[in-house]
Amino acid sequence: MTDLVVVNVTAPNLATAEKLARALVQESLAACCTLVPAVRSIYRWQGEVHEDIEVLLVIKTRAEVVPALTERVCALHPYTLPEVLVLPVLGGSAPYLDWVRAETGR
Repeated sequence: MTDLVVVNVTAPNLATAEKLARALVQESLAACCTLVPAVRSIYRWQGEVHEDIEVLLVIKTRAEVVPALTERVCALHPYTLPEVLVLPVLGGSAPYLDWVRAETGR
């Protein structure tokens, strides 16, 4: 296990996803945000089943910045309850992992 994590966040559209990604990278809360357009989400919200096309952000960062990243996502996100799921990084390319650490260590 490393000190790095991947954080998944969904957004209602590309403009919102880009706004979130740019803010997180510019503020050194993320080294990289990969935007995956047109994911289809089926979920229960307020007692009803919904289906929406969303954009998935796959965010690479350090575990210790997750609280600040989560706070920033919640502040910028239009959803009442934005998805913020943190997944551990078990390993990977050492130079890439070092780059993620360097970019989020400011």
